[in-house]
Amino acid sequence: MTRFSNINTLLAFVTVAREGSVSRAAELLNLTQPAVSQQLRRLSEEVGLPLFEREAAGLRLTGDGAALLPKAEQVIEAMGAFRQAACQRSDVVTGTLRIGTIIDPEFIRLGQLLGRMRAEFPGIETELSHGISGEIMARLLRGQIDAGFVLGPPGDEAGAMVDETVHLVTLAAFSYRVVAPAGWQAQVETADWPALAALPWIGTPEMSAHHQLLRRIFEARGLAQNVVARVDQEASMMEMVRSGVGLSLCRDAIALYQKQSYGVALAGRVAVPACLYLALPARQIESPVMAALLGLMRGIWQLPRPERPERP
Repeated sequence: MTRFSNINTLLAFVTVAREGSVSRAAELLNLTQPAVSQQLRRLSEEVGLPLFEREAAGLRLTGDGAALLPKAEQVIEAMGAFRQAACQRSDVVTGTLRIGTIIDPEFIRLGQLLGRMRAEFPGIETELSHGISGEIMARLLRGQIDAGFVLGPPGDEAGAMVDETVHLVTLAAFSYRVVAPAGWQAQVETADWPALAALPWIGTPEMSAHHQLLRRIFEARGLAQNVVARVDQEASMMEMVRSGVGLSLCRDAIALYQKQSYGVALAGRVAVPACLYLALPARQIESPVMAALLGLMRGIWQLPRPERPERP
């Protein structure tokens, strides 16, 4: 099978045929006239046929050249289509993204993420698994998920949740409020942590953000939390608060809703600061799928773009 030198010889041939002049073709191709003439000679030698003949006005295609011109144009058009398709394919991100989520999909804006992911990156298939924050982090560390929404303490304290293999992106800061049954307002409104610790509490699993945050507070003060029951669902927890069982933690927005709707009491002197994070494996942070996820999250949560380090 005969091989031609490169696509540039065909491009020179087509351009000279259209312009009828080596000088005009050289200008369009940003080449010198000798370079264009050399490419024409090379192509003529490779096909074994004369392609042009000289006349007073410039160059004119021979019969063989005129017969070959449409074929050369087809090759150039096909090459352009190939490049365009390659560029489009290079922008298509494909893969599977396994996301661990906490129970509150509205708070983590899960619907927005999945909708935009489907619209902007249809080649990425998402798989969801639900759990409490500690479980989500454990799955991430075991490689069972690729990203996870987790709750934890703000700022530098969040470092205790992870090691150098995990990258945390802060999505939102908020506060937990201590909620109590209706009628307990007098007991909790001005109570500090020692007074609250002695009251009945509805506990949560050890791997939950509620448990971890309260444990930090009580241990730092040398206090023992009076846990009288444990639940693993926020809906069950709030039902037990409304039923008069004891205290619990509740995100500030939900706490205000519960107070307005059901008359639960809120502790007035204390609050627990916390953050919502997106946890990612540090080693995969620059993969195409992760880059797609982070780009969407920046738009959804209005996050600043990370500063690029200056090159030396």
